[in-house]
Amino acid sequence: MSAFFVIFKTYLYFCKQMTDNLTGEVHRPGRIEVVCGSMFSGKTEELIRRMRRAKFARQTVEIFKPAIDKRYSEEDVVSHDRNTIKSTPIDSSAQILLLSSDIDVVGIDEAQFFDKGLPDVCNQLANRGVRVIIAGLDMDYRGVPFGPIPELCAIADEVTKVHAICVRCGALAYVSHRTVDSDRRVLLGETQEYEPLCRECYKKAIEKNQSK
Repeated sequence: MSAFFVIFKTYLYFCKQMTDNLTGEVHRPGRIEVVCGSMFSGKTEELIRRMRRAKFARQTVEIFKPAIDKRYSEEDVVSHDRNTIKSTPIDSSAQILLLSSDIDVVGIDEAQFFDKGLPDVCNQLANRGVRVIIAGLDMDYRGVPFGPIPELCAIADEVTKVHAICVRCGALAYVSHRTVDSDRRVLLGETQEYEPLCRECYKKAIEKNQSK
């Protein structure tokens, strides 16, 4: 078998794989996918990746984010690695239904900041054949389930739990530990305000703070 023939067969194989992958993207309607975890775990990165695949498969997509999240951009969804994708900032989950007619795939970033109506909105979208991809924190800085994320996980067709790395010991992170003095539940921030910690390091950090 000549080298050319081997290379040609390999090329055909990868072309078929790509076609199968894109066909799979097109035929994934009517479902809810949740990507959750601590800060710095790659949730938004994964949301962007899935949305770009859907666009590559020639599906119509729309991404929504809470209007309060202006850390990197007022309009774009931006990951911690600075990957970006255009989005529509909104103030309430009800607006998603109004703005997503004739959309194949809806993406929702920072879902923990939305109101309690978000799960019902996502169900309505999925029931009419829309693929809904959600990214958000599953717990706040105290380790308490955050916003509508727990209910979204319960009704989702697929839940992906992603993990950051504990900055103190290198284990898989469990929670986003707040490093500044504030009791506000919603405090937008980055590495200056939060650090990902495993369960053991988080316990030690809380004990240390309580002993001060």
